[in-house]
Amino acid sequence: MPEPTKKDETPNGEKESVATDSSEAPMPTPEISLEVSPPPPEQPVETEGKDPQPIEVIKPVQPEPVENGSKEPEPEAVVVGAKEQVESVNSEVKEEAPSPCSPPLPVWSLGEGQAPEDLDKPVDTPPLSSLLIERPQGGSITVGGDISFVAKVEAQDLLRKPTIKWFKGKWMDLASKTGKHLQLKETFDRRTKIHTFEMHIIKAKDNYAGNYRCEVTYKDKFDSCSFDLEVKELEQSQSVDIRSAFKRSSEGHEDAGDLDFSGLLKHREPKQDETPEVDVWEILKSARPDQYEKIAFEYGITDLRGLLKRLKKTKKEEKKSEAFAKKLDPAYQADKGGKIRLVVDLADPTVELKWYKNGQEIRPTPNQRKFIFEQKGTQRILVINNCGLNDDAAYSVAAGEEKCTTELFVKELPVKITKEIEAVKTTVNERIELECEVSEEGAQVKWCKNGVEVPTGPRSRYRVKSEGLKHWLIIDDASKEDTGTFSLMASGGTSEAKIQVELKPLKIIQDLQDMTVLLGQPLKMHCEIFPGNVPGRWYRNGQLIQSNDRINILQRAKNHRLEIVNSTLHDAGDYTFVPEGYSQSLCAKIHIVDPPRVHLESLNFPDNTVTIVAGNKLRVEIPISGEPAPRVVWMKGERVILDSGHRVRAETFPDHTSLTIDIAEKEDTGNYKIVLQNEAGEAGASIKVKVVDIPDPPEVPLVTEVGGDWCSMTWEPPIYDGGSPILGYFIERKKKQSSRWMRLNFDLNKETTFEPKKMIEGVPYEVRVFAVNAIGVSKPSEPSKAFVPLAVTSEPTMLVVDDVTDTTVTMKWRPPDTIGAAGLDGYLVEYCIEGTDDWRVTNKELTEKTKYTITDLPPEAKILVRVRAINAAGASTPRTLQHSILVKEVIEPPKIRIPRHLKQTYTRKVGEAVNLVIPFMGKPRPKVSWLKEGQTVDPTQVTIRNTDCDSIIFIRKAERKHSGKYDMKVEVENHVDTAIVDIQIVDLPGPPQCVKIDEVWGGNVALDWTPPKDNGNAAITGYTIQKADKKTMEWYTCIEHYHRTCITITELVVGNEYYFRIYSENMVGLSEGATQTKDSALIVKEGMQLKNPEYIDHDFKEPPKFTQPLINTFAIAGYNATLNCSVRANPRPKVIWMKNKIAIIDDPRYRMFSNQGVCTLEIRKPSPYDGGMYSCKAINDLGDALVECKLEVKVPTQE
Repeated sequence: MPEPTKKDETPNGEKESVATDSSEAPMPTPEISLEVSPPPPEQPVETEGKDPQPIEVIKPVQPEPVENGSKEPEPEAVVVGAKEQVESVNSEVKEEAPSPCSPPLPVWSLGEGQAPEDLDKPVDTPPLSSLLIERPQGGSITVGGDISFVAKVEAQDLLRKPTIKWFKGKWMDLASKTGKHLQLKETFDRRTKIHTFEMHIIKAKDNYAGNYRCEVTYKDKFDSCSFDLEVKELEQSQSVDIRSAFKRSSEGHEDAGDLDFSGLLKHREPKQDETPEVDVWEILKSARPDQYEKIAFEYGITDLRGLLKRLKKTKKEEKKSEAFAKKLDPAYQADKGGKIRLVVDLADPTVELKWYKNGQEIRPTPNQRKFIFEQKGTQRILVINNCGLNDDAAYSVAAGEEKCTTELFVKELPVKITKEIEAVKTTVNERIELECEVSEEGAQVKWCKNGVEVPTGPRSRYRVKSEGLKHWLIIDDASKEDTGTFSLMASGGTSEAKIQVELKPLKIIQDLQDMTVLLGQPLKMHCEIFPGNVPGRWYRNGQLIQSNDRINILQRAKNHRLEIVNSTLHDAGDYTFVPEGYSQSLCAKIHIVDPPRVHLESLNFPDNTVTIVAGNKLRVEIPISGEPAPRVVWMKGERVILDSGHRVRAETFPDHTSLTIDIAEKEDTGNYKIVLQNEAGEAGASIKVKVVDIPDPPEVPLVTEVGGDWCSMTWEPPIYDGGSPILGYFIERKKKQSSRWMRLNFDLNKETTFEPKKMIEGVPYEVRVFAVNAIGVSKPSEPSKAFVPLAVTSEPTMLVVDDVTDTTVTMKWRPPDTIGAAGLDGYLVEYCIEGTDDWRVTNKELTEKTKYTITDLPPEAKILVRVRAINAAGASTPRTLQHSILVKEVIEPPKIRIPRHLKQTYTRKVGEAVNLVIPFMGKPRPKVSWLKEGQTVDPTQVTIRNTDCDSIIFIRKAERKHSGKYDMKVEVENHVDTAIVDIQIVDLPGPPQCVKIDEVWGGNVALDWTPPKDNGNAAITGYTIQKADKKTMEWYTCIEHYHRTCITITELVVGNEYYFRIYSENMVGLSEGATQTKDSALIVKEGMQLKNPEYIDHDFKEPPKFTQPLINTFAIAGYNATLNCSVRANPRPKVIWMKNKIAIIDDPRYRMFSNQGVCTLEIRKPSPYDGGMYSCKAINDLGDALVECKLEVKVPTQE
């Protein structure tokens, strides 16, 4: 591991402490006491076997400045060694002149990795949060040892793995330093959901010591922890042979050039040849550096580098100074504002003397009395007046070429807090001003938030102001993150106050809308929230969006806009606007679409037609475009071509689609349609594939006419001509029972008709056809239907007239006498007007029946009729009626046939449908009319429909007004027939009238009433009487279907009071309402009085009594604590909570609940000051009760 550059080392190899310049803001310095015990100057300092005397630095326990957001507990006492040996492993040993000055002075180390001038610079760190559940602890190892540091993070609420970084000092990232000496390891336990991060240091070296830091980040959360590593050197016995110790190890790879400690650690005695007769160390100490290699070779020492490193660490014998009779003391201490004298005694008073502060020469100035130079004999004195913190530095004096140094520590008096900070409760965007007063003007103080120093740089939200003894921390625009405990730290005390910043309620005036945008079109998103001055951030798919030349983010008061000039495919996704400081967010989905397109112009095929020879492979690739990638469907007709097809398949790629036909067949000829679809639209195109092949077989030939030994046949050309014109046809025939086909023509027949001849009559034949083109002869067509060459039948017989009307004539006949072997297919009927020869066919299709009606004839016309018998051979000779027929109907008198159920009154309920069908007879078509009670029937009330043979009367929803007698009249010229239909529409009756109580005696009541006014168009069939007790008014039926209008109700209960009501009833049912008696009937028995007993109510009152007392409780500081008890009392008691016998009233830190006798006291985030005796007291009119408990608040120890 490389070592950081040491900034506290002088060019001569001497180490000096670095102090801040007077121009920089000094850091708050705690009280420091120094005890310096320098070694005697006349004795050489031994570095082996003895430790130099330390300087003990005692610091008060105060919060120290936080580096990188981590707060580390400082020990009460820090012991700094008299000499820090920090050297690089790879540094080369150079010759150094022995220093004539005193032994090196104790140095206060500022730590590795950070220059002193960087201490006052503010560090921008994310807000501190608690992520680490186990922090790495500092440790101590010896050189060559291994050590591991472990940090654990709980992933219960984390969506992804947190990011961890390991640092040495402040700036050195160890991720790039991993190797054989440093390893970083990460593991995750799925059961406990804990991330474990480990840093292993293997075979540590002395320069690995120092301060390390671990930082964990997850989104907006941050946590860090610092720890120290101490590397101790192994104590070596002086009896170790230097020549054996500095021989290279056998491995020679990892530890080459270093001292071989493996034998020493395992307490193995190195194998020595002989006891050395000379002391090699003494020889090396007295020799010049250029003689080291020669001496090592002479005494068999092969590890020259390790020898040089060891020799450099060996304390050189100090020579007596020639310039100084007495040097400066190792360290001085002065109080702030006091003065100090630095005295040095010169051996030669004539030597020129210069004083330095932190390496800068101190020159006397006439106007300032800060530094005074005095001489007193051989003594030279530097007087420093009015010591300040900037005087705390390293001082040195140079006499000629010699130099001696010392350190001055300035002790600052503690600054005390005279006026505490007051707590503040406000809302977002308000101004917060924290004021505190200290005991000293110009005192250096530090403002902290939750123990972390507040950044006060020029870009910080926090402003610090001081005037005299007063100090202010100002937050101009408060945010939710400002909630916490703010403190002012001075050297003599700390003042804390809580700031609570609450958000103004967020109101979404206009939410984001989901949008679909065409590719290249501008995208504009807009939302409106209240309050209007709340900034926010835009995210796409969880990634923060930054403004650039293409993306513009605008905020104007309540309006927030995100505008993208030319939308691209990468702009699609889930957009979220998060108002700063609020947990709410506004979301919308943006789709970027591009309509699909088919690029047929790249095919270079005429008319988009592809020609392929049958049997060859065809592959057509067509470029396409669209976003999202369009769905491509290939179709031939209605059939979809799939990509999984065996011979014919369609494939789709991101930029093109293809159609593949492995072995082209004639069935592949046709138009192929390409359909592209995506969210932006639909596109389509078509190409034509032409496969050249032999033609398809012609259609099945049709035999149109059959003779005795010949037939006439015709056929349709083949659907597919093979891509080449049809040249002609070959015709073959065979007997149906035979399998041998005989060709009928040897020259191509260019027509689609043919007449085979020389067939045997009565034998069934079949014919078929071949098509011929330039490619070859097609397969034969399907055989035709079998046909038999036969003769026609004889004419039909006994043709007569069956019926005649004004427009029709019905004819009858008998089948022909001779039908023959061909059978009979049907008959054909023809007619013509008398005096003409224009015969017209009446039936387009043959009729198999021997009766047929000729329709649509002109009235009173005379016609002639003939009939032909048809079979496969053709039509027979016609049978013609000898005389003409007059088209005129014969008169038939009308006759009404009333159905049996209509011969009596037809009854229906109100609301039901009436549908009556009354048939009648008569020719020609009779004329039908209806009357109701002598009046014409209203067509809007009653629907009447007449046909040739019946009349229908229909009422969709019958009403009582439809009741009555309907007269039906049927007329045929002078002939008339009539009938009467009686319809009765009935409804529910009305309630009875004048129901009254005539008499009451004993348990009996006599009732009387009159019939209802409305009987519902039907006779009243009875009454239903009900009774009800006055107390319950629940009705019970006494009697049903009662016919009279008076009744006596018996068996009534004595002491009850009754009401009565009566329903009327007809054939439809009970009336909808009932008539109730106005008065009630009280059933009383003389001489009896009921006395109600008196009852005494039970007294449920009782004084308070605690059924569950309070119990002693331990609470953790910062976590809510609750105290619970239960009390029983009536009336409800008043509950009072007390702390140390003092009632708790209107204290926001406490919340009190009481539910069903359970009393609860909640203490919000208690501190140690909230501990004590808590009591609960319940009071009502009958007494009081009290319970107590003890609450202790523990502060968790920070590891």
